[in-house]
Amino acid sequence: MSVHFATIGTSKITVRFLEAAGKCEDFRYCAAYSREKGRAEEFAGMYGAEKSYDDLEELAADREVDAVYIASPNSLHCHQAVQLLNAGKHILCEKSMASNLREVQEMIKAARQNKRVLMEAMRPLHDPGFERMAKEMAKLGTIRRAAFRYCQYSSRYDSFLQGNHHNIFDRSCSAGALMDIGVYCVEPMVQLFGVPKEVKASAVLLRGGIDGLGSILASYDSMVAELVYSKITDSKEPSEIQGEKGRMLIWNITNPRKIAIHYYDGTEEEYEVPGEENNMLYEIQKFLLAVQGRENTEDYLWTSLESMKIMDEVRRQIGVSFPADNI
Repeated sequence: MSVHFATIGTSKITVRFLEAAGKCEDFRYCAAYSREKGRAEEFAGMYGAEKSYDDLEELAADREVDAVYIASPNSLHCHQAVQLLNAGKHILCEKSMASNLREVQEMIKAARQNKRVLMEAMRPLHDPGFERMAKEMAKLGTIRRAAFRYCQYSSRYDSFLQGNHHNIFDRSCSAGALMDIGVYCVEPMVQLFGVPKEVKASAVLLRGGIDGLGSILASYDSMVAELVYSKITDSKEPSEIQGEKGRMLIWNITNPRKIAIHYYDGTEEEYEVPGEENNMLYEIQKFLLAVQGRENTEDYLWTSLESMKIMDEVRRQIGVSFPADNI
């Protein structure tokens, strides 16, 4: 069964989405949405969609559209998703799923009431490398520490330092390092280890009260997790999971192609996990199966929900608030 898709957003992430989706037989691209009519028309023409919209109600009313990929600023996700879910559309929503826990709960409620699929586009969780990590982790013995790192110097940071405006450094867009980068550390932690008992957070705040980088220490009954993320510095250090028998190194937590286990007896194992460089493919495949009734995504919704609880608490501790928090 082919699934007819519309997209919201015309940035590079939507282009990457369409590149990956083009490898899925059941995917059909039919409509582009932008708040600017000219941009919607241009984007639709460039990537082969027959229709373009700048009115969300018109998109919602299009009966040809089965599902919508949302890649707008985080602050718009909830409103757009709920309106489209209520119109009978399935939703694949780019991370972070929403501005805060209240909005995520509202989105999940709308999905369940309308019996539609809602899934966050958290690509690492659907990657074969992540599945291999979870499988091989048992070899480490009792897990005592996880250290997930994702630091990527933003291509927009230099311009931001010169006084220019960018959505990704704007509180009104529910943006910042935690929401854009840190989420890639939080959600794998929750998916692998569950919900921590306590989190302690610190961050560097930039102009406008937005976070540029941060760290989170999460406490469990028998282990701790350290999460390090940044949009204003860079790092090539691997992520790591430490057990009582050995440690696992993961190069690139967002696209885990290379994994190694170093045992304390001196032996080592290395895994090269085959996979797509553009690993958005795997989340799209999972979503398509869910829309077709062949996959259950409730586990991923739980991860999205519990991760947002953690991120709300982190923001409370570091002093970052969004206008969406006060609605």
